[in-house]
Amino acid sequence: MAEQVKKPLKITETVLRDAHQSLIATRMTTEQMLPIVDTMDKVGYHSVECWGGATFDASLRFLKEDPWDRLRKLRDGFKHTKLQMLFRGQNILGYNHYSDDVVEYFVQKSIANGIDIIRIFDCFNDLRNLETAVKAAKKEKGHAQIALSYTIGDAYTLDYWKETAKKIEDMGADSICIKDMAGLLVPYKATELVQALKEGSSLPLQIHTHYTSGVASMTYLKAVEAGADIIDTAISPFSMGTSQPATEVMVETFKGTPYDTGLDQNILSEIANYFQPMRDEALKSGLMNTKVLGVNIKTLLYQVPGGMLSNLVSQLKEAGAEDKYQAVLEEIPRVRKDFGEPPLVTPSSQIVGTQAVLNVLQGERYKMITKESKKVLAGEFGQTVKPFNPEVQKKAIGDTEPITCRPADLIEPQLDKFKNDPVVKEYKQQDEDVLSYALFPAVATEFFKYREAQQTKVDPKAADTENKAYPV
Repeated sequence: MAEQVKKPLKITETVLRDAHQSLIATRMTTEQMLPIVDTMDKVGYHSVECWGGATFDASLRFLKEDPWDRLRKLRDGFKHTKLQMLFRGQNILGYNHYSDDVVEYFVQKSIANGIDIIRIFDCFNDLRNLETAVKAAKKEKGHAQIALSYTIGDAYTLDYWKETAKKIEDMGADSICIKDMAGLLVPYKATELVQALKEGSSLPLQIHTHYTSGVASMTYLKAVEAGADIIDTAISPFSMGTSQPATEVMVETFKGTPYDTGLDQNILSEIANYFQPMRDEALKSGLMNTKVLGVNIKTLLYQVPGGMLSNLVSQLKEAGAEDKYQAVLEEIPRVRKDFGEPPLVTPSSQIVGTQAVLNVLQGERYKMITKESKKVLAGEFGQTVKPFNPEVQKKAIGDTEPITCRPADLIEPQLDKFKNDPVVKEYKQQDEDVLSYALFPAVATEFFKYREAQQTKVDPKAADTENKAYPV
């Protein structure tokens, strides 16, 4: 039986990135992370996801920390464990498409500062938007993993997933991940999906899901039995709810089976004990909202990820129209269909959700169309699996010719422009500052000013050594 020769299951720990992004709005500081790094390094994880996603923006915007500095400190601490990041294809870690030279430079600097594995995804699964990042990662000798945003709909057949897996292997990626951001992948569908992907490609297969709909642990069990090689989990204090299944639970589940992870529960317990007070504090302060800890079955009915639900509630509250919640939930799948049935993940989830709210509040569909919706329907984000609704597209962009090529082909090189920007020239202390500014100009400018103010507060006697740490 193939089962008996199955390799041990590998685990990616998400507590330093997706777990706190999902449960406490990405507010864990570098200072909170560093004391446990030594212990985490002893576990034998396949990798630790610790960077990318919303951590970059949140570090600069809310924590007044340099994300590059965080990465270097984590790299110094993790001597034996691979570090992993999440990367939004041509959007990098921002919300718009960037030119190829900016994408290449960001990948180069991420790997130079300590990232081993770059998980690259696109909100439409448009593989053209991933090509530049994959090539750049390979050039820098990094591991390029392509993540497929999992969703359901007429277009997303097993053949679609199988053919896409083959294309990913042909692109030169090192592994594939199923990124199930909304917790839509149910156990027996996971069996079918993993088998289809394994037929389409010989690459290692990783599964990433969220507990939002309550099925994630069972989904992992079936996925692993069907041949998945790696799963994403979060240490128990930051697991479940809109985060991942608990690391210790999954380790125990597969103990003594052909999939035994071999990870030591004593070390995991030490890590859990470290994070428990952080969870308690987050609950006490309200940073961790108990709403994100339960099961939300509406996810399966409307394909709405957890973060998107809370956005809808606040948008309706502001408009004094909370009674329209159900109507908006029913409108979301209709808008999604008009927009070519994309997966709902940043930024497509926000765009579809906001348009659905407008359609309901205006009492007429597409009476008002957001500029982001127009961008989607103009092809600025890339190609969806199904065509757009032609009537809605016409209403949004009129007779404008939609983009059919890879959107980044129309973007002139931007890197030199960012390097020569007056703000960068004034505040730059490291090459990486150019990239922070390119992605979040206003937020980075505020951070640069804050950093400079902090440095001038230094004891004058120590000023010389301090300045050497920040070469201009």
